[in-house]
Amino acid sequence: MGELLKSSIFFSDQHLCHADILPPSEVRARIEVAILNFLKNLNSEDPAISDLPLISRKVSNSRVSRGLLTESSRIFLSHSFCTKSLMNEKTASSFIRVWKVMEMCYQILVQEKKVTQRELFYKLLCDSPKHFTSQSQVNRSIQDLVALLRCSRYSLGIMASSRGAVAGRLLLQAPRYRIKKINEHCAAWYTLKYITATRNHSKRFSTVLLVDLLAILSGDLSLLEKLVMKSDARYIIVVEKHAIFQRLAEDRVFNQIPCILITAKGYPDIGTRFLLHRMSSEFPGLPILGLVDWNPAGLAILCTFKFGSIAMGLEAYRYACNIKWLGLRKDDIEELIPEDSLIPLKPRDHQIGKSLASSEILQDNYKEELAAMIQTGYRAEIEALYFHGYDFLAKYIGKKIVQANYI
Repeated sequence: MGELLKSSIFFSDQHLCHADILPPSEVRARIEVAILNFLKNLNSEDPAISDLPLISRKVSNSRVSRGLLTESSRIFLSHSFCTKSLMNEKTASSFIRVWKVMEMCYQILVQEKKVTQRELFYKLLCDSPKHFTSQSQVNRSIQDLVALLRCSRYSLGIMASSRGAVAGRLLLQAPRYRIKKINEHCAAWYTLKYITATRNHSKRFSTVLLVDLLAILSGDLSLLEKLVMKSDARYIIVVEKHAIFQRLAEDRVFNQIPCILITAKGYPDIGTRFLLHRMSSEFPGLPILGLVDWNPAGLAILCTFKFGSIAMGLEAYRYACNIKWLGLRKDDIEELIPEDSLIPLKPRDHQIGKSLASSEILQDNYKEELAAMIQTGYRAEIEALYFHGYDFLAKYIGKKIVQANYI
């Protein structure tokens, strides 16, 4: 505690702009130091309400760190600050919200609980309805608190919602836990309602083989972190859309192509990104391949897995992995997709495309794909491949993998 008190009120003088994963006791200590320093300034001879110095989460403050010996790149935030002040009419409300969220997180940590952002919103809505009227306000306040205390949101007791799913050639072992089975369709096919756990008094590992298994991922990162993983897969395939994921799982594509399928069912959530990053660390030799729609939003999803997300603030870099773009790509559109299946780009597509084009993260061949999307004015969805039959999708993936046709 003594060393913490010597540092600045919100640890903003530390060199690296990243959020640490800390034990609850350390996070509570940081919150206590923040409160003590705030009261110290308020009770000084020249009383003042301390402003909140925040690392800016604007695109202009982002930097890309490129690996010297690897192809991996990650997004980091630089040392550009913005402040929130109670005395500033524009930032007074957000200033109060940060302190309210800090108070709630401290209570959660003391109680040794974990809550989702949605649960936290409803709690704050009941306790402080004047200050919290939307989920986005809570989300921004959480990111502000992450920036102030320099710790991950999970360290604050906030866990991701359960959204992603995984299937394929994967063995999960959970020490001293057993995994709940909900529905059993056949001898080797299970559907798991979350990868949740209950205490098992046995010291032996509990094991579930996911060769023919669909699992909905838990948002509890500590549980995902404890899972011991084994696999005989040769590829990891990240699928943008849940419907496509279900088709591939239903067709048992992992029996034809030894692979693990994973999806976030749209824009990547933390739980899915965390598990994918863990798999990339556990199985560093497995190529990670992305299957997304041919549109700016699909490319943005791919880039979030690959580089991280500025919206994640100081946690942007933590779950990035070196994913390759399998499809859909321009050559697929020209050779496989009927013209009638192309859909005009929406204003939102153009907005995302403009944002991506102005970013320094895109490699040249990704820029070429984006430019082709904008130039044609059309987008194509993965489902357009069904023009060739429902079983064509697996053949399409297999052919591209055999030819190493990914970028």
